[in-house]
Order: sequence, then C-alpha cells, then structure tokens
Amino acid sequence: MELFEQIRREFEFGPGASVKSVAKKFGVHRRMVRQALADADPPGRKVPERKRPRIDSVAEFIDRILAGDSNAPRKQKHTSHRIWRRIQLERPEVVVAESTVRQYVRERKHELGQLKRETFVPQSYNWGVEAQVDWYEAYADVDGSREKLQVFCMRSMASGGAFHRAYWRATQQAFFEAHERAFDYFGGVFQKLRYDNLSSAVRRIMKGHERGQTERFITFRSHWKFEADFCTPGEGHEKGGVEGEAGYFRRNHWVPVPQARDLDHINDQLMEGCRADERRQIGERTEAVGEGMRIERDHLIALTGEVFPLGEVSFAIVDGKGCVKARTNWYSTPSRAGMTVRVNLLPQIVEIWEDDQCVAQHERCYERSRQILNLEHYLDVLERKPGALAGSKPLEQWRRLGRWPDCYDRFWQALITRHGKQTGTRQMIELLSMGRQHGYDLLQEAIHTALTLDCKDVAAVRHLITADTLQRAPLPIIEVAALARYDRPMPVMDDYDQLVGTAVQL
Repeated sequence: MELFEQIRREFEFGPGASVKSVAKKFGVHRRMVRQALADADPPGRKVPERKRPRIDSVAEFIDRILAGDSNAPRKQKHTSHRIWRRIQLERPEVVVAESTVRQYVRERKHELGQLKRETFVPQSYNWGVEAQVDWYEAYADVDGSREKLQVFCMRSMASGGAFHRAYWRATQQAFFEAHERAFDYFGGVFQKLRYDNLSSAVRRIMKGHERGQTERFITFRSHWKFEADFCTPGEGHEKGGVEGEAGYFRRNHWVPVPQARDLDHINDQLMEGCRADERRQIGERTEAVGEGMRIERDHLIALTGEVFPLGEVSFAIVDGKGCVKARTNWYSTPSRAGMTVRVNLLPQIVEIWEDDQCVAQHERCYERSRQILNLEHYLDVLERKPGALAGSKPLEQWRRLGRWPDCYDRFWQALITRHGKQTGTRQMIELLSMGRQHGYDLLQEAIHTALTLDCKDVAAVRHLITADTLQRAPLPIIEVAALARYDRPMPVMDDYDQLVGTAVQL
C-alpha cells in the first residue's frame, strides 16, 4: 500500500517523471507502476492452488460417506476420526494423516451445510430465581489409583456461584444428597432449577416441554418447594451457564489431576475450589461471585427443618450365608437367616435395619455380583464353628482391607501352639468379640503389648483391654494426728515369764 502511494506521488510531482524512470527509481516492474497509476488499491494476490495428492485420492470416498450421513440418526453419523479409521481399513494403500482428513471433512461439511452455527439471545436473571444443574465426568487419583468420578454441579445464574461434589456413580440417591448440600452451600433454595432429561428425574419425555417425572423426584421437589424445568433433548445450550461452569472448574481445579486419600478428601478439595471461585468477577457483573451470593441469599426460599429420606428403601430376606441383596450385590448382616430386614441404600453406604435398630453398615459397592462381608457379623456363628475361621471369606476381606494386622496371626498361632487348634481358635474368636465391644484399635494395642511382654494368654489381653475401666474403691484419707487415740502402752511380760519358768521346774 505504501509503495503504491510513493509511486503515484513520484509520478505526479517528480521532475520529468515517466513510467520507465519511476520503475527504475523504485526497482519495480513497469507493470506495477501502471497498476499503481490505475488504482490506489493494490490488486489482490492470487493464491496458488496447492495440489493435495493424498487427500484427493480419497476425496470421493469421503464425499460418499458424508452424503450417506445426511439420512443417518444424529448420534450415528461419522466423525472425522471414524472416517480416518475407515480409510485405514478399506483403503490401506492410501497413507493420509488424521489431521488432513479432519480439515477436509470440516471444509466439505461447511460446503454441504452440515455445519450450522446458531445465534443466541443473551439472558438476564433476577436474584434467587434460577439455577442450573448438571453432571460431568472427571478423573482423580484416589488412594494411588486413577478413578473416574461423576461430579454434580449446581450454578446460580444471577450470582455465578457454583457448587461441585463428586460421587462414584450418578445415582438418584447421590442426586438428591448433592441437591441438599448445594442448598446448604447457597443458604436456600432457588425458585426454579433447570436440568437435562436425566433419568434420576425424568421417566419419559413427552410432547413439547412436558416430562413424565419419577415419583421420588416429584416428592423431592415438593419437599423443597422448587420448580423443575427441562431442556429440549440435544440442546445443551439451553443450560449453557452450568455447561460453561463445568469446563471452567475442570480446567482450574481438576488440573493437575487431584491426589486424595478417599472420596471425602476429594470433596474437601472441591469445596476449597468453590470457595476460591467466590473471589471471581464474571463478565459485566459489578460484584464478585461471593458478594453476589450474599445478596442472593435473602431472595432464596428458606430451608425447611424437615428431613427428606434420601435413601432407597427395600426389604430383603437374609439368606443362608448371612447376607441380603441390595441392587446387584450382597451385604453381610448379623441377623439370623430367614429374617426380613429393611435395607436403606444411600450414595456411599448401605444400612441394614432390624426393627428400629441399624444392625449393619457397609460401604456401598458399585460393581456387580460382589459379596461385601464383615467378619464381625459372623463371630457368633464362629464360636460354634471355630474351624471355619481360617478359610473364611470374611477373614480374607478383612486382610485385604488391612483390618487383620500381623500381630493377630502371631497371637493366634501362639494360642494354637499352647491350647490346640480348636481351643486356640475359639479363644481368638473370643478376643475378636471383645474387639467388637471395646474397639479393634484397643484390641490391636493390647495384643501387641502382650506379644512384646512375651505373654500369650487371653486373660492377659482381656486385662489390658479393661484395665482402664476397672473401678477400685478409693481408700479413705486419715490424718496422722487422729491416730493418736489408738496409742496403747507396750505390754509387760514379767508375769508370763515367771509362769513359764515355773512350768519348766515342774
């Protein structure tokens, strides 16, 4: 542009300027001088069309696939990666990079009108009116193992505040529990919550915006007095606030991959991330997120004092192995075989109730056809059948969980050596029963102390466990001066000595 300007000025105002002299002065071709004199705007440069031998050899193949996708279901169309894989399988003689295929597919979809970009209308929200809810996936290293977690997210659309909580599975019990924890975090309940058509809430999608909702979800929203609104299937932008929040939170608080001891430790870290984000200022908002949450708290529906039963309740019969079935797994219970018990399924635990008493509690297992057994539930049976302890599955699970330390095996072996296999095992079971009563940490400490003192006796371990609980009557405190009234003169033995002497003479 600047060169054209200089050529035009030189030709107009330069002394004796001609096309030839101007071209010589600026070192350009006379054709360029004529172009500059004809138009102040330089002509556009021609971009040479590059040959693409690799992609051109499969262009027709790709075009046929894209044409066939025009009548395919939305979720069963070819991706660029799938097309590249088909080229490898069906056209092995063509070696083409996946990035090249992606670029060509993007260009052809744009030409065919298969790439649609919509225009969205910005929305404004009043305090306490709407929040959006969604699940997303994230990975964490839990106890040294990389696990995929399901993360619940609720985002306020007015303040921008968000609550995140991780679960092993996105069950209905976890869905309800996460709601209640989110309500506690925000300090109240929003008037309307917007969802995807997730199975925890929607039983059937009907015409328009009507949804057949699950009975439990209807009861839950009735309890907390909020209105539920559901997005159009496949239109995730209708809850774009929580979609964007999940991406932001994942990039800022799930990177690098969190390290944690257990799921509770992960959730503690997530809560720290939620608190840290309260210092953010989003978009055109004049206040920080935390300040907006404090303003919004006065506009939320007040929390009710009534407790909503989160668990999934079922009734099961105790089988011959002392277990009840909950969903797809079996959990042990001390209840007798044949008894009907109540099973309360919560997000992280499984409770087994007999009448009005919780007799067993297990960590919930999300695998299938597993037996979750607690050795403590079989101690009464093992007292009658001590020979079953050594090869029992509950003992194996206690070893795997670290609940059976090495000192137990050493003391058990010492009891067998001293009393025989059956009697020694029975005495070990007796000690385990004491652990159930007084706590297994205290039992382990007592057994370890007994082994240190080279004492292999059950009575000694029992004494060590109960030593701190023994009640001794306190001795009365007597002042020394008060004992003076008990003073007596020393006896005189002269008369006795005389009698003894007389007896000797006789």
